[in-house]
Amino acid sequence: MKHIYLNLKRFDISPAKGGVNRLAPMAAWGKTIVESTQDALKAYPDAEFVMYFPEAHILSAAAARTEDSPLQVGCQGVFRSDTAVGGNFGAFTANRTANAMKEAGCQSVLIGHCEERNDKMGVLAEAGVTGEKAAEAVNRILNREVLCAQKAGLSVLYCIGEKSEEQSQWEAVLGTQLELGLLGADKNKIVIGYEPIWSIGPGKAPADKPYIEKIARFVKASTEGMDVVYGGGLKQENAAMLASIPEIDGGLIALTRFQGEIGFYPGEYLDIIRIYMRNCVQ
Repeated sequence: MKHIYLNLKRFDISPAKGGVNRLAPMAAWGKTIVESTQDALKAYPDAEFVMYFPEAHILSAAAARTEDSPLQVGCQGVFRSDTAVGGNFGAFTANRTANAMKEAGCQSVLIGHCEERNDKMGVLAEAGVTGEKAAEAVNRILNREVLCAQKAGLSVLYCIGEKSEEQSQWEAVLGTQLELGLLGADKNKIVIGYEPIWSIGPGKAPADKPYIEKIARFVKASTEGMDVVYGGGLKQENAAMLASIPEIDGGLIALTRFQGEIGFYPGEYLDIIRIYMRNCVQ
């Protein structure tokens, strides 16, 4: 089974406000993306497709799914605690609980993305907590999110990755993220997303095939063979290369166009999938 994930980040904002959305008005954006892709994805019955939407678009995206849609709708994170019968049902202002996301129509959740990790590290830094102590605290918080998600019935894409200053200790960094983040979790319902944070962004050299192979083998050896996808950006340029790595089980797509009218375009998203699936090693 291959896993193709899409993180739509904040791609819903118009260029007039500094965004990249040229697809549809804000209210119709999630619906438009689902309707533009779900029928074409039926051509790949051996793959799982999940789209992680900003929370405002989950209801319209979920409602646009047809009864036989191969597409799952997901959210971009959940809070570290949740509602419970006989427990707290109200004190979650500004936080998305896993139960709320499940009832909104989500089947999956993205946890531990490098941007989420950076946000949590920033909060801890304001309190004077930095370095390894902060990183371990973030991993423990993410673990609580994973457990809440699974209790609510959501599958999880759990992201790990090392920064440039951590490359010399990549094995320890990734090992701790896996150990603490997955503690007590049902690993059969989690896929690992590997993000080479040091290689992501304009002007940075992308991780090459040998490096990705090395990391994927490490993750599988450390987790008794859990599925691992490439989270450094599945694109047209690297889709065939990633598909040729037996240890890589899919990828995470974000932007589909990086020049000109930069943004996410459903037709280009489908092109990336065609290239990847056509070149997958058996």
